Amino acid sequence: MPHRFDPTILREYDIRGIVGQSLSTADAWAIGRAYARTLAAAGGRRAAVGYDGRLTSPDLEGALVDGLASEGVDVVRIGRGPTPMLYYAAATLGVDGGVMVTGSHNPPEYNGFKFVLGGKAFYGAAIRALADIALTLGAAQSTRGRVEVREIRDAYVERVARDYDGSRALTVAWDPGNGATGDVVQQLTARLPGRHILLNAEIDGNFPAHHPDPTVPANLVQLQQAVAREHCDLGIAFDGDGDRIGVVDAQGEIWWGDQLMIVLARDVLTRHPGAPILADVKASQILFDEIAKAGGRPVMTATGHSPIKAKLAETGAPLAGEMSGHIFYADGYYGFDDAVYVAVRLLGILGRIPQNLVELRRGLPTVLNTPELRFPCAEERKFAVVGEVAERLRHAAAEVSDIDGVRVRTADGWWLLRASNTQDVLVARAESTTDDGLARLKAELASQLAESGVALPDS
Repeated sequence: MPHRFDPTILREYDIRGIVGQSLSTADAWAIGRAYARTLAAAGGRRAAVGYDGRLTSPDLEGALVDGLASEGVDVVRIGRGPTPMLYYAAATLGVDGGVMVTGSHNPPEYNGFKFVLGGKAFYGAAIRALADIALTLGAAQSTRGRVEVREIRDAYVERVARDYDGSRALTVAWDPGNGATGDVVQQLTARLPGRHILLNAEIDGNFPAHHPDPTVPANLVQLQQAVAREHCDLGIAFDGDGDRIGVVDAQGEIWWGDQLMIVLARDVLTRHPGAPILADVKASQILFDEIAKAGGRPVMTATGHSPIKAKLAETGAPLAGEMSGHIFYADGYYGFDDAVYVAVRLLGILGRIPQNLVELRRGLPTVLNTPELRFPCAEERKFAVVGEVAERLRHAAAEVSDIDGVRVRTADGWWLLRASNTQDVLVARAESTTDDGLARLKAELASQLAESGVALPDS
């Protein structure tokens, strides 16, 4: 009965693997049992379960539910939909926790699990502890938990739509990317004013149109073409499970997560003057400066949707976000990352203010930056390299933030080096207001890496 997981599936923020290779229904069953014991230890006995549109998700969900019920946990099955719908269920159905079967933005052969427990993020050591519990599994409980099916999509869509507050109708192109938001977006746009053009709204786990990751520019080309063809005010895209957003304006320019946060933060701060607004270490300095200009208190956080979610709850901030497009509203909402809800709030803002996204973009300070640079580094070296760089910078009395890796400010701008929590890679980024300044920042970063035996790739 004890069960051993492939160690590669235990990630910092979720469980994720290739189905049929590193992940199986047997793993799903053991995950259900291990999570059930964790839930019981916390005083809970009822959990919600959902799944995304991947071809392997129904089988994994069935095994997960069986594992939960075998340990005496009562299970509420909410069916197919985006991850935020599972978070919504966990927040509103009187359950003690929730598990989502989802491969997020990964290729079709992947799948995995995201968790919530007691309304809080479940990650890091809590995920690793599931593996330890699985190794101790014996006979199942003699009394099985009850399993019920609850249709909540209508209620979820109604709740998301409720917070639209625009007064001017817009023309919007939407691209769910054949991911789990497809059904929700079709229902939502039928309730919103304006003209809506839907692309790839049919849920299809093969992702035939393009990879479901809106942080990759190539995946936004179809949306950009639709915005131009249909003369849209903007286009909105989602990742495979609907917790990350991508946006393009009427000229086809991509708005990254940190740029969107400027628009959202300005609006939120009109209701919460002086409030903390959270953003991750990869975000542009422009975001932190604009939050301060709008009367807010910018707070830099570690990268990762789970630690940001936890920090949001800890600080009582009304809004948080990261460059990857995970954005969290506690202003009138539940504080989890829900890209569909963020889209509704964005449309409400653009339907109230006189400027459109193109005009807002022109009003932002101009900066030059590298893309996010990701390059291989062995698991046993990646954190050590960052530590070595941090130690040298401390001796040099540099201006350094070590919240997550090292973020170094100089007269030219800033550069960042951090170790990925999910892959054997180092992540770097640099930003300046001039070409020469950016070149100097990259040279300093490359020099530091070279001292630790690592080469910075071309950017």
